[in-house]
Formats: sequence, structure tokens, C-alpha cells
Amino acid sequence: MKALIPVAGAGTHLRPHTYTQPKPLIPVAGKPIISYIIDELVAAGVKDFVFVIGHLGEKIRDYVQAKHPEIRQEYVHQNSRQGLGHAVWTAREELKTADEVFIVLGDTIFDVDFEMMVNETVSCLGVKKVEDPRNFGVAELNAEGMVSRVIEKPRIPKSNLALVGLYKCREIPQLLDALDYIVKNEIKTLDEYQLTDAIMRMIEQGVPFKPCTVKNWFDCGQKDVLLETNAMLLKRSGFASQDTPFYENTIIIHPVNIGKGCRITNSIIGPSVTIGENAKIDYSVVKDSIIGSYASIEEVVLHHSVVGSDASIKGLSQSLNIGDNTEIDFS
Repeated sequence: MKALIPVAGAGTHLRPHTYTQPKPLIPVAGKPIISYIIDELVAAGVKDFVFVIGHLGEKIRDYVQAKHPEIRQEYVHQNSRQGLGHAVWTAREELKTADEVFIVLGDTIFDVDFEMMVNETVSCLGVKKVEDPRNFGVAELNAEGMVSRVIEKPRIPKSNLALVGLYKCREIPQLLDALDYIVKNEIKTLDEYQLTDAIMRMIEQGVPFKPCTVKNWFDCGQKDVLLETNAMLLKRSGFASQDTPFYENTIIIHPVNIGKGCRITNSIIGPSVTIGENAKIDYSVVKDSIIGSYASIEEVVLHHSVVGSDASIKGLSQSLNIGDNTEIDFS
């Protein structure tokens, strides 16, 4: 089995951070989003990975090669972003030799049994019931409980089962033929080549797809969801820092995740705070926030904020969304 992870998106909803940092590398509860995906798949037995890169793709390649040398890696560059179907089609040569493919969106953290999906004997789609399915791909089921139809962002949904960004396919030739068909015939939905259209063509040709319900999923493409996910994970076992070092005249309110080499003095940190390595914080109050590595924060009250790496803030009480390599002085 090969895992295919599309990470070519520009991450426009997380700007200014994604001007300099790919969205999958933004840290949540102590490690980048993409590492959660890789770790879960490796634990489920997957060793072969294909990454479809684009915007700042060299940073993703450098990170994965440095932090995950245990996996076999291939990289494909998507020159133009034309939808998820196009991203998978771009990697068609790398997928030809696979017996199965597990497609996982690279900017989403999933609460799901990956091993269960990997070991399924039929192709399957990750789904979750939602209140308003109009903003998602949607799966409809037949009387036997198998997927009978998939459609991208329907105006009038006939199902509330949203596709969450997990797709396991055992029929590789049929998948590649379907993708080739929609691309060569310029079959687009919402002006993009959709993976749902290719899967629907496979279903019409008799390929069975089973729904696999996920407990939850977090599309970390927006600041609020990013912070919500950070807070949720920090409350779980194994994500928060347990033995924080002594910080001068500082109160730590758990849960927090504080990276190595941080200098924190005269401050109150937490709850629900992630701080990258070698950050410097002095005379500040920080809660419900993500602070990047090498950031410098002085005389600041921060809440519900995301501060990028190497950013510098002094003298402020506000809710912020500050990108990398930024310097702000309100003193």
C-alpha cells in the first residue's frame, strides 16, 4: 500500500503564516500537522508515501526527510492547483505500481482508527455526519449500507454524511482510468477536477466503496479550528508537557506544550498554549494560543492568538494572527 498525501495548497485562510510556512508544517500541540498523519499511518503499517507538493514544497520535503527517515518517500510537483482529483492524477505514475492507495489530506488531523481502514478488504471512504453538508463532499448509501453516490458540495444534499478527506482505494487501474477520463475530458465540478467525480465514475462501473465512520476530524485551515484542535489535543494523554522546567517568577497553567530551549520569565502561561523551541517570553500573559519557535514576546497579554516563528511582539493586549518574521512594537 502507498499513502498519497496532497500538500500543494496555498493555505490562503491561514495567511499571513502560509506566506512563509506551508500549512501542514504549522505546529499543533507540539508537532506539525503532517507529522500526526505520518505517525498514524506508520503505526498502521504503511511505509511507502507519495507527497504531492506545490506552494513552499521544498520546506515540506526538507522537514519530512529530516524528521521521518523511516518512511520511503516520493515527491510529485503539482504545477497548477486544480482540485484534489488533479492532485491525485498528477501522481499517477507513482501509483501505477501500488496494490492499494490511501489518500489523506495533508492539512487535517483525524480522530480515526487508521489501522481499521488500512485493513479493510474493500475500498472505503472516511465519513462523518454533519449538520450542514453543503460545504462538503457528500456520500449517499444504498440499502446494503454501501456507498451508492458521492457528490461534491451539493446545493440540496440527500445525505448528511460528509467526506472528511480519507480515501482508501484497492482498484488502482480503475481509479487512474477514472481520473484520466475526467481530466482529459475536462469534467469539472466547481471549476476543479474533483476526486468525488472519479470515485462516482468507479461506483457506476461497479467498484464497491464502504463508508468508514470517523470519530472526528479537524481541518486546520482556519485560525479558530487550529486553536480548537490545539486545545483538544493538549487535554489528551501524551501531548502536553509533563515536567516543565523551572521558569523564573512564572506560573504555568496546564495543559501546555513548551518546546526546548525556551526562556520564560515573569509570566503566566496557559492553559491551552503551545510554544515552539527557543521562544523568549517575558512579563506576559499567554493563554489559548500557539507561539512559534524563536518568537520573542515582551509585555504582552495574548489570548486566542497564533504567532509565527521568529516573530517579535512588545507591549500589547490583543488577539492576534501574526506571521513568520514579523516584528511589532506597540510600546
